[in-house]
Amino acid sequence: MCLSKGGESYVRDACSVTRYQDLCLHSLASFSRTAKDNPSKWARAGVSVTISQAKGVTQSLLKLRKNNFLKGKGRVAILDCVDCLQDALDNLHNSLGVLRKLSSQTFNDQMGDVTTWLSAALTDEDTCLDGLEDKKRKQVKFLLNKVTNVSYMTSNALALVNKLATTGPQCLENS
Repeated sequence: MCLSKGGESYVRDACSVTRYQDLCLHSLASFSRTAKDNPSKWARAGVSVTISQAKGVTQSLLKLRKNNFLKGKGRVAILDCVDCLQDALDNLHNSLGVLRKLSSQTFNDQMGDVTTWLSAALTDEDTCLDGLEDKKRKQVKFLLNKVTNVSYMTSNALALVNKLATTGPQCLENS
């Protein structure tokens, strides 16, 4: 279904706080009808799409490992990257779990936890990128782009969570 003008404005408004707005608009447009102007729903959507992307990249890395794609230092970099992305996924899942159970009584503590986990996920993704950066092979460059995309999505999710934290617990009434 095509987005109505109102739907487009919802996603544009939500993504206005993100660093990678085009990516945000593209990845979250389908949530406009359900999230509307609710920062809690946008934060959940941002983390959810990031989890999906991170899982896909992790699976690609695991296939490379299984197929003995690289030897030596390149293989170690891929293995390290898998570990980093699995840690990032743990942090993303922790974040989504809290976002699904927000409470006005513990809202500020919950927001602190979620921002910490999302920041840790960004660090994990950056660590993965650092290990892949000096690789020249075409497949590694492809993976570098994929991991970079996941880190951009995580950054956007963090911005959406920060918007939710700034809005405060009163937005939970419409979740």
